[in-house]
Amino acid sequence: MQLGHLDDLAALIAVGRERSFTKAAAKLGVSQSALSQTIRQLEARLGVRLLTRTTRSVSPTEAGERLMRTVGPRFEEIETELAALRELREKPAGTVRITATEYATNAILMPKLGKLLRDYPDIKIEIITDYGLTDIVTERYDAGVRSGEQVAKDMIAVRIGPDMRMAVVGAPSYFKTRPEPKKPQDLTGHNCINLRLPMHGNVYAWEFEKGNRELRVRVDGQLTFNAATQLLNAALSGCGLAYVPEGMVQTHIDKGRLKRVLADWCQPYSGYHLFYPSRRQASAAFALVVDALRYRR
Repeated sequence: MQLGHLDDLAALIAVGRERSFTKAAAKLGVSQSALSQTIRQLEARLGVRLLTRTTRSVSPTEAGERLMRTVGPRFEEIETELAALRELREKPAGTVRITATEYATNAILMPKLGKLLRDYPDIKIEIITDYGLTDIVTERYDAGVRSGEQVAKDMIAVRIGPDMRMAVVGAPSYFKTRPEPKKPQDLTGHNCINLRLPMHGNVYAWEFEKGNRELRVRVDGQLTFNAATQLLNAALSGCGLAYVPEGMVQTHIDKGRLKRVLADWCQPYSGYHLFYPSRRQASAAFALVVDALRYRR
């Protein structure tokens, strides 16, 4: 394909992502009719239909999806490099998109990013709360936050927090009518508060370790949530036992609002890491974000 046809590919990618000729045309700054004509000419040159059009929607065909999947990342790399070059002429600017859990955002990201945002008013940070193992490349995030064990090997990982521990906690009122569990297997007799993850609708299995023994326990209970704050609030209300990061509940434990159990089964594990693709060309803004979040003992 000639270089003059690269704009046609960019047009296809825009329509495929927006699922709308109207929105894509507005984003590209062209008329809807001109954009439609560009796509028809591209399909004619390639001899294959790239988009399926209905009166209400537009979606890529198998061929269109394949072309977008292979060509799209190249265009993103070009856009990123051009943005990085533009930033060289003046102070760092731009938007950095990060996906992280609610607790990681509150405990790690926000305390560290506050000064950066004050020092660089042209940098914007968008944080999306997500408990799933999001594909940051597909979802077009600049970076994600996970514990070290969950980071894929083809990603660059930067530690942003210390080692962590989980904690099983319940309110004193809950234990007035129930005995404290002495081992993970005892949880089957307790009202446990579950966390449902977005991946395939799975309920998170509580993980325990003691010596050489590792256990994953599927607990049961009356309440299930999709965010850690709700787990904590339910535990504080005496509704059952919650399995949450130690740092989230330590103050409540110290003040007697929550009682911790099975502490000897909750061993330290690798803390939060910021991860991003190894091929990513870092902009000045992104490099500053990484440096601000980097864990320093």
